[in-house]
Amino acid sequence: MSFDVAADAYGRFMGRYSELLAAEFAELAGAQRGQRALDVGCGPGALTARLVDRLGAEAVTAIDPSESFVAATRARLPQVDVHSGAAERLPFPDGSFDLVLAQLVVHFMADPVAGLAEMARVARPAGLVAACVWDHAGGTGPLAIFWRAVRDLDPGARDESELAGAREGHLAELFTSAGLRDVETSLLTVRVGFTGFAEWWDPFLLGVGPAGSYVAGLDEGRREALRARCEQLLPPAPFEIHASAWCARGRA
Repeated sequence: MSFDVAADAYGRFMGRYSELLAAEFAELAGAQRGQRALDVGCGPGALTARLVDRLGAEAVTAIDPSESFVAATRARLPQVDVHSGAAERLPFPDGSFDLVLAQLVVHFMADPVAGLAEMARVARPAGLVAACVWDHAGGTGPLAIFWRAVRDLDPGARDESELAGAREGHLAELFTSAGLRDVETSLLTVRVGFTGFAEWWDPFLLGVGPAGSYVAGLDEGRREALRARCEQLLPPAPFEIHASAWCARGRA
């Protein structure tokens, strides 16, 4: 899955969730001064910014395959060393970082085990490698109501439940296959408020990720039917969406 979209579009679609998740994820990773960290698949910089707050800009490196995201992170955090590249081919020497983190990335890697193995390679011996993925399979991710509405209208549609790491225990399996040790898992939950339905629905029209691609492929009538079904499933405004992500931590 490509995220060849404007950083602003991604921010409107997923940013309100990922910004909150980044704070929880950085805390879970135990990021603290004196450590060097790599943010793999940094997107527009949600986790990168949290790492800068905790470690200082000089101690943080970021990388993403999307040029628009690389540009957005450089503009947001000009003192951070931001690279263009994929997780499966990290352009860093062995043992370069104390922390190697990937937020909402593993499920979109072309080869998750290879990507995690590369993350382990660039971590120092016994350094921490950690990743998190929305709980799409368990139905507690931020897009659960959207995909429920899709299945109600289109039972054969493919949602995101089969993506790598999106079900309980799968991230740990991937970590182990990548050679990581002492793997632990946990579940992080964030809460995002919406003042009205349009605020929730409109970002789905921006073509971001599998959900945006699905909406973009609908004709006007089917798109309107999906919009109406989503509105039926959501509580009256204002409402709050609880979104959970599976997290795994291991040692290189």
